[in-house]
Amino acid sequence: MDVATAGQPQPVSRRWRVTGWLLAAVWLFFLNIPVATALHQPEPWRRAVGVGTVAAFGVTYVVVFQWVRALRQAGRPIPGGRAVGALLLLLALGLAGIPGTGGDWLTTLVFVAAAAVLLLPGGWALAVVVLAAITPLVGALLVPAWEAESTVTFAVLLASFAMFGFARLAQRNSELQAAQREIHRLAVAEERARAARDLHDILGHSLTVVAIKAELAGRLMEVDPTRAATEIAEVERLARTALADVRQTVGAYRGVRLAEELAGARSALAAAGITALLPDDLPELPAERDQLFGWAVREGVTNVVRHSGARRCTIRVGADAVEISDDGRGPAPDPSAAGHGLVGLRERAERLEATVTVGRRPDGPGFLLRVGLPAGPR
Repeated sequence: MDVATAGQPQPVSRRWRVTGWLLAAVWLFFLNIPVATALHQPEPWRRAVGVGTVAAFGVTYVVVFQWVRALRQAGRPIPGGRAVGALLLLLALGLAGIPGTGGDWLTTLVFVAAAAVLLLPGGWALAVVVLAAITPLVGALLVPAWEAESTVTFAVLLASFAMFGFARLAQRNSELQAAQREIHRLAVAEERARAARDLHDILGHSLTVVAIKAELAGRLMEVDPTRAATEIAEVERLARTALADVRQTVGAYRGVRLAEELAGARSALAAAGITALLPDDLPELPAERDQLFGWAVREGVTNVVRHSGARRCTIRVGADAVEISDDGRGPAPDPSAAGHGLVGLRERAERLEATVTVGRRPDGPGFLLRVGLPAGPR
């Protein structure tokens, strides 16, 4: 699905539109009884009135059915005034056909009841269905020419029940489509957040080291051209590595390894003139934990190089935790000023039920970043 269209209603296929029209029109077969009655009328005007009103009734019913169906697919409510107007129009067309259809106009009540189930809230729809069901029986008592049509009463009840099932199915389908659109929207939002987080973590660290090494090379250009050339070559290598990382991240293939991040940390700290105290050996870690600790080292060292003003940075790695500390100026006065890197690190930690601790070192001045997992079986 296109990112621009995610979360929006998708166009209905031509095949489904045709199916909808057929679903509405197939029920018009039951109007053959009033049509046959109208065609057997001796007076031409009665034939014309009967056939014309039944045809108008059928067309109106199909249009109303499609209108309701379109609203439900779009997840929009049915306007109450228009719903009542549509029902009154159907009833009026059925009554207008009496001169041509006689008592067989009662067949139209089957469609009126079904339309009420589609258009009206539950209580009002039930009232219309009950009235439509008893009208054939009461009509036979009031108009002797109309025979008691118990079959019409049964048809009203059966059609109403069937339409109720169809309406519930359409509602559930509409809710399912809305849920799918929301899932697509959230997936796109999560993917954007992930891409932004990864690009920040990758470029933030790499560009920080590049800037420091370029500054160091500039200072060494006159006093030690050989070492300056070495630093420039390192800047070029880091820039190419960062470019490769960006390409891999865009392709969603990039991973982070703790050992590689520790090696990069040693180089970045040395370029910044900060003494690095790193572990000689690393414990055997599951892949996800190794990657999380690698992100922690990357973020912690980036902050040390950028903001700490420290002379020494210590990194400790255990089976359940990693710590990055320094002897610099400590955390910012406002803890809410955490950057995107720490936000992204916390999001990654939550996936493994790990905690991220940021603050002042307990044993002296400086900054401490700790990512720890709950103790338990590994």
